[in-house]
Amino acid sequence: MSNLQTIKINDKYLNKLLPEGFPYPSSTLISGPGGTGKPLVEFAFVASWLRHGGSVIAMPLQYPTMEFVKTTMNKLYNLDLENYYKKIAYIQFDPSIKEYKKLGNNILKANLLKYETWNKTIEIAETMVEKSNMGILVFGAALNLLLFSPTYKESTIKNIENILKNDKNKTYIFSVSTSVFADKIKIWENAADNLLFTRMEKEMKLFLEISKMLEVKFLKKETQVSISKEMFKEIKSIAETTRKKIIPIIRKV
Repeated sequence: MSNLQTIKINDKYLNKLLPEGFPYPSSTLISGPGGTGKPLVEFAFVASWLRHGGSVIAMPLQYPTMEFVKTTMNKLYNLDLENYYKKIAYIQFDPSIKEYKKLGNNILKANLLKYETWNKTIEIAETMVEKSNMGILVFGAALNLLLFSPTYKESTIKNIENILKNDKNKTYIFSVSTSVFADKIKIWENAADNLLFTRMEKEMKLFLEISKMLEVKFLKKETQVSISKEMFKEIKSIAETTRKKIIPIIRKV
């Protein structure tokens, strides 16, 4: 018997696309070319998850700190993460360290290229957040960055494929850019329970379409997402700066 449940997403466009709600526990992949606003869509799920009482482990690889996430969640979804500090643990990606370090009561720094460290860090982060009936949502952005490592590329592909396909102890939402390694990311797209695609038109118009969703009805229609050009420019600038700094480091690992 399935233990699948649903929550309503507190966002107009996603609520329309998911009239029966978002299913959990499940795995979700948001896929699309670089610069198409995928994390901004993720933030809508994260905001709703917190509002419904769930706990979150956040690991947006393209952001050196969580300040941008906090600011964006407030601007887009009117959610102050400071009010949920007992419900959130942050994992900052650092490919230059051996394993992981604790930076505070709810902050870890980890070399997520190593699947053993990835799994161990998630376990530790679970102990940093309050338990909830909904369980834990693991939110990860720009996971395609991990594939630039010649040493850990294949093990990363297998580890994330296994998580998306088989781990039903938590709910996962990951975003990936298909601008590079599209063939490898296809493996993750096939493994995920839920799959969403984003694309961008001129003048920074973001479009979202659901390709599949676990055991719930959804509207299979491309929908424009209302997010300001200023927010797009800001997220794109931060992501590009991080990529330029971190990819050369990852290539050497």
